[in-house]
Amino acid sequence: MPRPIKFKLVIKILENQGFFFISQTGSHAKFRKLGDPTLNVLVPIHEKEIRHGTFKSILRQSQLKENDFIKK
Repeated sequence: MPRPIKFKLVIKILENQGFFFISQTGSHAKFRKLGDPTLNVLVPIHEKEIRHGTFKSILRQSQLKENDFIKK
Protein backbone atom coordinates (compact mmCIF):
# COMPACT_ATOMS: atom_id res chain seq x y z
CA MET A 1 0.00 0.00 0.00
CA PRO A 2 1.44 3.43 -0.94
CA ARG A 3 2.50 5.84 1.75
CA PRO A 4 -0.02 8.68 2.42
CA ILE A 5 1.07 12.18 1.46
CA LYS A 6 0.14 15.47 3.16
CA PHE A 7 -1.51 18.19 1.10
CA LYS A 8 1.13 20.73 2.20
CA LEU A 9 3.85 18.58 0.62
CA VAL A 10 1.84 18.27 -2.60
CA ILE A 11 1.47 22.06 -2.78
CA LYS A 12 5.17 22.59 -2.07
CA ILE A 13 6.20 20.19 -4.84
CA LEU A 14 3.72 21.69 -7.31
CA GLU A 15 5.14 25.15 -6.61
CA ASN A 16 8.69 23.83 -7.09
CA GLN A 17 7.58 22.40 -10.45
CA GLY A 18 6.35 25.82 -11.68
CA PHE A 19 2.72 25.84 -10.55
CA PHE A 20 1.23 28.84 -8.76
CA PHE A 21 -1.92 29.40 -6.71
CA ILE A 22 -4.91 30.81 -8.64
CA SER A 23 -7.94 30.56 -6.35
CA GLN A 24 -9.68 28.55 -3.69
CA THR A 25 -13.30 27.46 -3.61
CA GLY A 26 -14.38 25.74 -0.43
CA SER A 27 -11.78 23.14 0.48
CA HIS A 28 -10.06 22.93 -2.92
CA ALA A 29 -7.21 25.10 -4.20
CA LYS A 30 -6.58 25.67 -7.90
CA PHE A 31 -3.03 25.84 -9.26
CA ARG A 32 -1.85 26.71 -12.77
CA LYS A 33 1.42 25.92 -14.54
CA LEU A 34 3.52 28.98 -15.31
CA GLY A 35 3.62 29.41 -19.09
CA ASP A 36 0.75 26.99 -19.76
CA PRO A 37 -2.67 28.52 -18.99
CA THR A 38 -4.44 25.27 -19.90
CA LEU A 39 -2.69 23.16 -17.24
CA ASN A 40 -4.75 23.46 -14.05
CA VAL A 41 -4.59 21.28 -10.93
CA LEU A 42 -7.13 21.06 -8.10
CA VAL A 43 -5.76 20.11 -4.68
CA PRO A 44 -7.98 19.33 -1.67
CA ILE A 45 -7.04 21.39 1.38
CA HIS A 46 -7.52 19.03 4.34
CA GLU A 47 -5.54 18.32 7.48
CA LYS A 48 -5.58 14.60 6.69
CA GLU A 49 -3.39 12.85 4.18
CA ILE A 50 -4.41 12.75 0.55
CA ARG A 51 -5.69 9.34 -0.51
CA HIS A 52 -3.86 7.39 -3.19
CA GLY A 53 -6.63 7.78 -5.80
CA THR A 54 -6.75 11.54 -5.25
CA PHE A 55 -2.96 11.69 -5.49
CA LYS A 56 -3.07 9.83 -8.82
CA SER A 57 -5.64 12.36 -10.07
CA ILE A 58 -3.32 15.23 -9.09
CA LEU A 59 -0.49 13.51 -10.99
CA ARG A 60 -2.66 13.18 -14.10
CA GLN A 61 -3.81 16.81 -13.91
CA SER A 62 -0.28 18.15 -13.39
CA GLN A 63 1.33 15.83 -15.96
CA LEU A 64 4.02 14.99 -13.39
CA LYS A 65 5.43 11.58 -12.54
CA GLU A 66 5.26 9.93 -9.13
CA ASN A 67 9.08 10.11 -9.04
CA ASP A 68 8.86 13.93 -8.93
CA PHE A 69 7.12 13.56 -5.56
CA ILE A 70 9.26 10.72 -4.23
CA LYS A 71 12.55 12.60 -4.79
CA LYS A 72 11.46 15.53 -2.59
